[in-house]
Formats: sequence, C-alpha cells, structure tokens
Amino acid sequence: MTEFTHLHLHSEYSLLDGANDLKKLTSRVAAMGQKAVAMTDHGNIYGAVHLFDAAKAAGIKPILGCELYVCKAEDHRAEAQNDHYNHLIVLAENEDGYRNLIRITSEASLHGFYRKPRISKQYLAEHAKGLICMSACLSGEVAENLTAGNYDAAKAAALQYQDIFGRGNYYLEIQDQGLEQERRIQNDLFRLEKELEIPLVATNDSHYLCGEDSHAHDVMLCVQTGSKVHDADRFRFDSDQFFVKSGDEMARLFPDSPGVLARTMEIAERCNFKLHKVHNPWPEFAVPEGYTIDSYFEQICRDGFKKRMATAVRQLEERGQLRSTLEQYQTRLDYEIGIIKQMKYSGYFLIVWDYIQYARDHGIPVGPGRGSGAGSLATYSMGITNIDPLQNVLLFERFLNPERVSMPDIDVDFCMNRRGEVIEYVTRKYGREQVAQIITFNTMAAKGAIKDCGRALDMPYGEVDRIAKLIPGTVGITIDEALRMFRN
Repeated sequence: MTEFTHLHLHSEYSLLDGANDLKKLTSRVAAMGQKAVAMTDHGNIYGAVHLFDAAKAAGIKPILGCELYVCKAEDHRAEAQNDHYNHLIVLAENEDGYRNLIRITSEASLHGFYRKPRISKQYLAEHAKGLICMSACLSGEVAENLTAGNYDAAKAAALQYQDIFGRGNYYLEIQDQGLEQERRIQNDLFRLEKELEIPLVATNDSHYLCGEDSHAHDVMLCVQTGSKVHDADRFRFDSDQFFVKSGDEMARLFPDSPGVLARTMEIAERCNFKLHKVHNPWPEFAVPEGYTIDSYFEQICRDGFKKRMATAVRQLEERGQLRSTLEQYQTRLDYEIGIIKQMKYSGYFLIVWDYIQYARDHGIPVGPGRGSGAGSLATYSMGITNIDPLQNVLLFERFLNPERVSMPDIDVDFCMNRRGEVIEYVTRKYGREQVAQIITFNTMAAKGAIKDCGRALDMPYGEVDRIAKLIPGTVGITIDEALRMFRN
C-alpha cells in the first residue's frame, strides 16, 4: 500500500463547491490507511474545530490549511478594478502558522474582499512564519504562467514565493485529475524543480468523497451558479477525478516519480499544530471587595428578585393572574442559583448583566429576551430578560442542565443603530483579545435542497414541488440524498 496524505482538499465549508463532510472524510481516510488529512477550503478556515474533532474521533492527524486568493494588485485593500487573483495553498505547521492563518483569512475577508477574499503578497510576506506553502492548482500563479507558455514568469513567481515563505517551506504542486492542461505542464514543473531545487509534491484537488459523487457535486455547482445541468456554457469540472483517492490510486498517476507522493508524508510529519479547547473562556469580572464571583452573582440575583417580587409579580398577584405562588418563585430561584454556581457560570451571568446594564443606562434599546435563556428566573431577576418564566411556563432545563453540560447561550437583541456602542464598551472593559463576533451558517433544509436540485436538473416545477411537500420541514438532507429521491 502506497503511503500518501491529502494536502489539497475542500470540505463542505468551501460553500457550494466542496462536498466533503468532515466526519465521513476522516472515516474514509482512516479506512484507506492514511494517517493524516489536510483541509484547505477556499479563503476560510471555518471548519477548523469540526476538522480536529472528526480527526480525533477517527484517530488521524488533522492538518489545517487554506486555499488563498492572492491578488495581482500590490495592496489588497486598494479599490479593486476587475482585479485578477491566483490560488495558493498554505498549511499551518505550528502555533505561529495557525495564528498567521487566522490573520491572513480575517484580513482577506474584512479588507480585501472583491468577489473573493483576496490577500496581497506583501501581507503574506509579513505573516508567513509557521506556514508551509504549495503552488496550488491550474489557477495558481506558477501553473497559470506555464499554461500560457510563459516559463520565465512561472520561474519568477516560484522564486518570489520561496523568498516569501523561506527555502524548505515552499513546494511546487503537481496534479493529475485527467485534465489535458495539467498533463501539458508536467514536464515544465519537473524542469522547475530541477533548476530551482524547489521540491514537487503531488496533490489531488479533492472536492468530494468518492468517484460516484461527481454527479452530485456537478449539481451542487449548478445550485451555486444558478445554472442548469444542460446549459452548454456553465461552470463545471471537466473531469470526475476530484475525489479523495487512495495512495495506490495516486501512485498509478505518478508511477515514475514516487518522491512526489513521499513528500506529502514529509509535510504531514512537519505539521503538528493542535487545536486545544480553552478551559476557562470567560474574561475576568472584577467584583467588589469582600465578594467572590459566586457571592456577588448571588447578591445581584437576589436583589433583583426582590424588586421583581415587589413590582411585576406583586401586580399579577393583586389582579389574581399569578400562576405560581411566591414560595414557588423562591424555590425556583434557589434552585437556579445553585445550578449556575455548580456549573461555574456565575462570571458569565455577571458579564451579560454588566453590558445590558450599560446599554439601558445609556438609552440603547434592548430586547426583552428570546430563546432558552428566557426560561431562567435568574436572568429575569437580574434584568437580563424581561420575561417571567414561571408566568409563561418556561423551563430552566432547556437553558441549563447539569446532566447535559453545554455552554449557556443568552440571546440578546440591541438596537441595530447603536449595537456598536455595546461592542465597543465590552471590548474596552474586557480587552480586545477577549471579544469576538460569530458567524452563522445557513444550511440547506430538505425542501430547499429538493427544490434547488430540481431547478438544476431542469425538472418541471410541479413535479419538484410535489416531492418537496412529501418531506417534513425539519428534516435536513444533502444534495446527494436529494438526487437519490429523484432517481427513486
């Protein structure tokens, strides 16, 4: 069995382009006897945590990377005018590489976005430490120049990237997915390797798991581009070889050059970055002298509870509309305080209480609360929410449950025009390194996937709609599963 590691691979986080589910991917790689696998999604590292979790479960080494978009312009922040870009693969060798990968992808998305999240060579040079680089596919600068017959330009580009990342950290990438252009430049790639002493490494631009998945991937591309499978000039892959291949399958592509396969193992051995879970993610909340974090949380909670009892709850009691007794309120609060302290979330509640108080003190509109956090009497007592959970028969256990340990999640809505002031306050008080904003991914629900596939397959709307109505709205399926429904 030939040893090989995939170093150029797209997961489902290459949105509507990659179709590799990370759990299935790592299971397949492990079953083929491969010891490691890289994830190099287009312009992002969104799947990092899922990659490390899936790889750990499968018993293989995860390698975090990215396929960057490198712009032709000197400054990626400058206003773009039909700017062209090239692909480039980078892999995190260590902690420094991971941090630079974060910086590069964040910079590209926040300040270099023009059709794609682009980055400049200058910025790469300033953040190259800890990264291993490969020249990428036919869309890479080296391959693009070779395809155009411009060997000298390809040579100059390779030397420039070697200067950026350092000798020994830059590799020429050779691929064979059955494309005529790939085979046409192979001799030139070997020539570059010999002349420049820059080693070649073989990759397979893997966008889906198995060979039979190529049709489902083609439909996915149609969904992405809004085209139909029968459209003549649509974007498509001109081969069905963009899948996760075994070492033996790769060896058959390069029978006379075993070194290009062996180097994938060398690179995999060098990449030893591990993503560790932060054991205490909470910023430190400074409590007044004489208090602990738990005692101050309880004090704020009970003081707020007294005010709620004296106002809103008492008014309901006087009108005969109170659903629970005051003793039940007290028992519920005691229980919640005990659970929150037991799970060590007192600091979290105080931080949320703090910035909501700031917003209200400065006239920034705050929502009444939503989601499972509205089921907590503690949040109601502290003024985090304005929804009485007992009066509205809401369960605390949906929010926090010691038998199913999960991070608390309090959904808070701020006025969209002034929410930046709240973020600025939190950043100023707790430190920039303690504050982050999250991203939300919209996944394809079953009915949406069915309708998108039907549209891509150019099926009559009535037939597609009939099939879609057979599926419960809460079910989720993949493009491949949707296609199987049409075939059946």
